[in-house]
Amino acid sequence: MLSSHRLKAGGRAFAQIAQFHPELTALRRDLHAHPELGFEEVYTGSRVKEALKVCGVDEIHDGIGRTGIVAVVRGRSTASGAMVGLRADMDALPMAEHNDFAWKSCKQGLMHGCGHDGHTAMLVGAARYLAATRDFDGTAVLIFQPGEEGFAGARVMMEDGLFDRFPVQSVYAMHNWPAMKPGTVGLNDGAMMAAADRITIHITGRGGHGAHPYQTVDVVLVAAHLITAVQSIVARNVRPIDSAVVSLCAIQAGDLGAFSVLPGTATLVGTVRTFDHEVQALVERRLHEVCSAVGLAFGATVALDYQRIYPATINTEAEARFAGDVAEALVGHENLVRDMEPSMGAEDFSFMLQTKPGAYLRIGQGMGASGVALHNSRYDFNDDILSLGAALHASLIERAMPLPVA
Repeated sequence: MLSSHRLKAGGRAFAQIAQFHPELTALRRDLHAHPELGFEEVYTGSRVKEALKVCGVDEIHDGIGRTGIVAVVRGRSTASGAMVGLRADMDALPMAEHNDFAWKSCKQGLMHGCGHDGHTAMLVGAARYLAATRDFDGTAVLIFQPGEEGFAGARVMMEDGLFDRFPVQSVYAMHNWPAMKPGTVGLNDGAMMAAADRITIHITGRGGHGAHPYQTVDVVLVAAHLITAVQSIVARNVRPIDSAVVSLCAIQAGDLGAFSVLPGTATLVGTVRTFDHEVQALVERRLHEVCSAVGLAFGATVALDYQRIYPATINTEAEARFAGDVAEALVGHENLVRDMEPSMGAEDFSFMLQTKPGAYLRIGQGMGASGVALHNSRYDFNDDILSLGAALHASLIERAMPLPVA
């Protein structure tokens, strides 16, 4: 990893936050050692609230969206009436960690494999700086969100009145990105992450003896044809200039110990990823048609359960341009990517962006000593970027709500 003393950025915020980088590192590593799943972030929440009290923020609200926390920092002036939100996710993943450093997970089968521990520490760092300096005209709303990893924690916080209680005019979030080197930032003014839909296909046929398949409706054969057929949807129905992914990721049918028994039911589970609403609707419609047709062809009943889990994460143009300008002032033109390629991964910050203007950024962290990406059992957040991430958060607030010129 890039050593912390070599990671440089411009601006007073970075210089000041870098002074307490060791404390942010200690917090991040403590959170890493104590991972918690979505809506179970009790220890994480207690550490965040403790840190925010020490920072001297004006208000701390907990229990929003079950385990969500919101901190409020008011600027030296609030005459503008402006209010801007910053969001960090807090939850970990249900996976075993295979690292051997001192701060590895102390909980079997749980780890911070996506860097949410780092995201949380960066926002705490921004809170400390903003509460100390207050060089802005308005109110900063710092959102510590639970349950990003599949629990739609952003939506739950909103349903619990997040933006009714804290009516921000815009909202920003960032995510570490191992594919980018430390000291870089990336974004674009449109789609950053895809919509994530879950598909479950239930096949019902007629089981029987493997020696007499003519007496059965073979669900394994139906499943095999479906696996092949659904791949034609993207290849032959989605325009080449559009983007979509259909992946069937798991199949359950029969008993591995019953080598001569044809089962009567089978289940397939997978995901659909798209950026555009029309493409999403097309894929859903064609999946229903293909499932029905294949079932009819083989005399089986095929039922598709299509669930739209997370919408696409779409940056608004003005806010993306603004966030890019703020990042450029910190890291320089050469270290900013304004036309970043979207990812087919998904992010529940998308729910916030459906309601409020804003932008989702990527902050480079490099692949680290282990050379792995997100959701890998040997992943670890790069502590060297903590000060930069905190400074980027804080700078978004200062630039979005500047103090009036005397």
